[in-house]
Amino acid sequence: MISVGFVSLGCAKNQVDSELILGVLQAAGIRIVVNPEEADAIIINTCGFIESARQETVETILEMKSYGKKLIVAGCYAERYRKELENDMPFVDRIITLKDYPRIHLILSDVFGDTSLKFLPLSYERRMLVSSSVTPYIKMSEGCDNRCAFCAIPLIRGSFRSRDYDEIVAECEQLVRQGAKELNLISQDTTRYGTDLTKDHSSLLPKLLNRLTEIEGIVWVRMLYLYPDEINEELIETVAKNPKIAPYFDIPIQHISTPVLKRMLRRKDEAFHRQLFQRIRERIPHAIFRSTLITGFPGETEEDHQKLVAFLQEAQIDRLGVFPYSKEEGTKAYQYLDEIDPETIQRRHHELMSVQKRVARKLNRSHIGGVYTTIIEAYDPSSKFYYGRSYAFAPDDIDGQVVFQSTNILQIGDVVNVKITDAFGYDLIGDAILQEE
Repeated sequence: MISVGFVSLGCAKNQVDSELILGVLQAAGIRIVVNPEEADAIIINTCGFIESARQETVETILEMKSYGKKLIVAGCYAERYRKELENDMPFVDRIITLKDYPRIHLILSDVFGDTSLKFLPLSYERRMLVSSSVTPYIKMSEGCDNRCAFCAIPLIRGSFRSRDYDEIVAECEQLVRQGAKELNLISQDTTRYGTDLTKDHSSLLPKLLNRLTEIEGIVWVRMLYLYPDEINEELIETVAKNPKIAPYFDIPIQHISTPVLKRMLRRKDEAFHRQLFQRIRERIPHAIFRSTLITGFPGETEEDHQKLVAFLQEAQIDRLGVFPYSKEEGTKAYQYLDEIDPETIQRRHHELMSVQKRVARKLNRSHIGGVYTTIIEAYDPSSKFYYGRSYAFAPDDIDGQVVFQSTNILQIGDVVNVKITDAFGYDLIGDAILQEE
C-alpha cells in the first residue's frame, strides 16, 4: 500500500482544501501517515499570502526534501510562484496549482501510477477531517472581488464564486451527523455569500444562517471574515434574534484613519467603522468583536498611527491581530513609493499590541463570575483540565479557550455550563456546573 505524508500550511480555508485532498487519497486506498520517514510521498499544501508565510513554505519544502521521498507541492504558493518552483526547486516531483484542483484525482493517479488505486474527484462527502470534528470549518466561497491595495488573494484565488446553497447545507448536515456541535463558516468574504447566485445580488448569508440552525444537534453557527460595509441591518437582526447564531463579529477593518483606508482601496471611512461597531453593540450588547489591522502601510503618518492607538483604546475589541505591512507583487500598493522604514513599523506594531494586551486583559476579566455554555474539545489527564470554547472563542490560535475542571467525567463534544472563576492571558478558567447542582 502506498503511504503519503501530508503537511498543511496557512489559513483555515487552506485547511479545508487539505481535508478534501486527504479524502481523495483515502478513498483511493492510500495510507495517510504522520511520520514523513514512513511515507512514499509527501504532499505540502502551501500558503503564499504574505512574506512570512512564503518563508515558512520554502523552509517546509526544503525540510521535507531531506527525507528523500517523492515530493508534491500544492496550494497558494504553487499557484502564485509555479515558475519559481520549477526553476529553483527542480527536485519537486509535481506542482499542483489551485486551477488543477477539479482534476486533482487525475493528477494524483498519474503521480502514483498504480492502476489498483481508485481516485475520485474532490467532494465534501469524502472530506477527511484532521481538525476538530466537533467544531469544523465550512468553506462557502472561493476568491474575492474587493481588490484591496495590499492584498494578493484575488491574484491567487481569483474572483468571488459562491458554493451552491444546497451543497453547503448538505455538507453541514453530514458534519453534524459525524459529531459537529459548532459550524464555522469561512471564506475570503463571507458577507458576500450568494450575491452571485441571486437575481438581485442580495446576500444569502442570513437565510443560510437560519437554515443551518435548524439542523438537529447544532449548538452554534459562527461566521468568520465579515467585510465591514456588507454587514447590513438584516444580518445584525438575524444574529440578534437567533440564539444559535454566535454573536461573534469577525470584522477585519485593517485601519481606522480615513486617508489610510482610502489608499488601501477600502470602501468606507473612519465614521462608518465607528458607527458599525456602535450599531452592533446597541443591538447585541454581549457581542464579541474580532478584527485585524495593518500597521506601517505606505504613507501612514504618525498622526494616522496615533488615531489607530486611540481607536483601540475606545473600541474595546475583544480579539485582535496586527500585521506589519507586507509588500506584495502585483498589488496596487506594491507601486507606492512612500514606504515606512522597518524600525518605525516595528515600533508601531509593538505599541498597538501593547494597547490591545491591556484591553484584552480587562475584557477577559469582565467575564469572571459569568456562566457560559461551553463545547468540550480536549482533556488533559495529567492536569485533569478540560479545554473548550464558549461562543466568545473561535476555533483557532487567536482567541484562547475556556479551561475548566469537573467532578464528573465528561466526553469530547459534550456541552456544559462553566462558571468562570479567573482569567489568565487570553484564556478563561472555571468549573463545570453539573445538572444535578
